[in-house]
Amino acid sequence: MDFSPTQEQRQIQEMVAEFVDEEVKPRAAEIDETDEFPWDLVDEMADLGLMGMPIPEEYGGAELDYHSYAMALEEISRGSGGLGTIVAAHISLACNMIYEFGDEAQKETYLTPLAEGEDIGAFALSEAGAGSDVPAMDTTAEPVDGGDAYLVNGGKLWISNGSVADTVVLFAKTDPEAGNKGISSFVVRPEEDDGFIVEGTEHKLGDKGCPTAELRFDDMRIPADRMLGEEGRGFVHALKTLNGGRITIAARGVGIAQAALDEALQYAQDREQFDQPISDFQAIQHKLADMDTKTQAARLLMHQAADKKMAGESFVKEAAQAKLYASEVSREVANEGIQVHGGYGYTKDFPAERFYRDAKLNEIYEGTSEVLRNTIASELLD
Repeated sequence: MDFSPTQEQRQIQEMVAEFVDEEVKPRAAEIDETDEFPWDLVDEMADLGLMGMPIPEEYGGAELDYHSYAMALEEISRGSGGLGTIVAAHISLACNMIYEFGDEAQKETYLTPLAEGEDIGAFALSEAGAGSDVPAMDTTAEPVDGGDAYLVNGGKLWISNGSVADTVVLFAKTDPEAGNKGISSFVVRPEEDDGFIVEGTEHKLGDKGCPTAELRFDDMRIPADRMLGEEGRGFVHALKTLNGGRITIAARGVGIAQAALDEALQYAQDREQFDQPISDFQAIQHKLADMDTKTQAARLLMHQAADKKMAGESFVKEAAQAKLYASEVSREVANEGIQVHGGYGYTKDFPAERFYRDAKLNEIYEGTSEVLRNTIASELLD
């Protein structure tokens, strides 16, 4: 099993790394401070073809393989955790839902502008009472006008990009009595669909720049031709989409861990105590060694999952393992990065504390670490 990048994959990674170093990193502290959506950076990423990386060219994407996509998302997250979430939610969730389950008309109408970066996408699944327990959702979509439309009522919570999205993939119960087989998925257009309301956005610990919105739907009427796939298949759509999305959240974790390692390594060589760089002390060397080892291991798990996905094999366990390990490693490496910085690591004078705040989210969204351990165990015992 060889995960050595091809020349094309290396070129893509270098292109994204250059963009991140020149455009994203100099803005990262500002994005973290203002918590404003970085429209200019998203536009630049669209120009570079980064807003539809794995989507086929016929639908406006770059048609990159999943190794390249994960490597690019890692680089973006190395620059800004919030920007990493913006791209992951847009591509892995919104774009992939429409690509995998939409018909040709839906792909041409909604997927192409998303993949080209003209539109921003969001994925509206979670609710206040239905996070990990998806079938407990209360949002309903009732057929009206003789089945020509659906009337949607309810609300969603924790929706990344939710307040800025042009296209939202929405999950709602079309048959409240059928459990998970009564959930369907739809395309929603906030500017066109009366009754779509943004209640507000969360003031979060980290992941700044990516708005996390609370949405409400009051008698929101959407045409029946906005349903993705067959009625009652929404729960299956969500699980399949989240499974692929875990690879890119692993990439976000690896990117943040790499950023924390890079900063700690540089600081340890610059900071002097007792007339020598602190990198000369074995205690610091061991921290750096552990940080690098964990980051490399997480990266390999990420690529293993991507490899299985590309081969058309089942990758449920591998994606869960990659996301679980990279999430916990990103927090552990970021924590050690603060320790290497000492008191400075606890201040906003250095980015070490931002990496820690951004890393923590990985253990919560798109499958908590506890849920992922359940998934891995289920795959092992099946």
